[in-house]
Amino acid sequence: MKFRRAFLAVPGDLMTPTGGYLYDRRLLAALRALDRDITHIALPRTFPEPSPADLKTAAEQLVALPPAGPVIVDGLAFGAMDPATTARIRAPIVALVHHPLAEESGLDPARRDALYRSERDNLALAARVVVTSRHTAELLTSRYGVGSGRITVARPGVDPPSGESRAADPPLILSVGILVPRKGHDLLLRALEKIADRPWQAVIVGATRDKCYARQLAQLAATDALGRRVRMAGCVDAEELARLYQRASIFALATRYEGHGIVFDEASMHGLPIVSCTVGAVPETVAPGSGCLVPPEDPDALAKALDHLLGDATLRSTMAAASKRAGAALRGWDDTARRVAAVIDSVSAGS
Repeated sequence: MKFRRAFLAVPGDLMTPTGGYLYDRRLLAALRALDRDITHIALPRTFPEPSPADLKTAAEQLVALPPAGPVIVDGLAFGAMDPATTARIRAPIVALVHHPLAEESGLDPARRDALYRSERDNLALAARVVVTSRHTAELLTSRYGVGSGRITVARPGVDPPSGESRAADPPLILSVGILVPRKGHDLLLRALEKIADRPWQAVIVGATRDKCYARQLAQLAATDALGRRVRMAGCVDAEELARLYQRASIFALATRYEGHGIVFDEASMHGLPIVSCTVGAVPETVAPGSGCLVPPEDPDALAKALDHLLGDATLRSTMAAASKRAGAALRGWDDTARRVAAVIDSVSAGS
């Protein structure tokens, strides 16, 4: 059966400034551009830590859907739902997993185990699973028991950059990621302290999702070594973000885990050398030769990589060229949508 109608269920506001929400809203627009009838369902915003009332509301929304078309459920909600509720959903389920919820940093062991179990049991009830990277596909197969035949990798699309690069002086180190521990901005700030003798400036862009962590970052950024050189920019609009990419000389993200990392694709599209960590999908997302990946949780190694790039203009240029070539080979959101549309078409009612 070929479905022309489907649903996309996402918790909260689609305009939330994270890579996962960017993926969801661009996917929705691209599927509609393919003449698909996709209805957006706004689940309660409190996932993945929903209140009992919000769990009940989400259950009512999803159980009420007709079986005539599949429902794509974003993993931020899907992994945290009660499997007993998931079993009652009549519409064929396509789970959209950006990364397993249990991989988030800072979880206590009991909560991590609960999220692992709920996501594992919910994934067993999905007709198909869409992921954003091969890494996540392999993780779901090896740890969550999802057969590889049920998984489709639909890598995020990219948009070509607008405008030309105009590198700032001193060199600008740009980092983009929401202010949560997983993004490792604290590690980046500690690394920057270690290379204070080099000429550089840095901007960290990201909306506050963890207020306690944001305060910690503000304290780190206010030290004598960093106070005049690091700007915590918060959430910026698309025009300002494009301007920062154009002025940057290095992109750095000391992430503790990534299921893909759209920002790495954006950095490649702008031809930036990338400094990050050997975690999650980062090694497959950052093209060989386009950056330097160091062990996670290691500000000394991060500082050494940044120091090396700042001190060697030829190396920066070589990595920038490799990054730009990799960015030019990336595909647009229409390719992402076609892959997901094929998943929708493969699902039959009652499967």
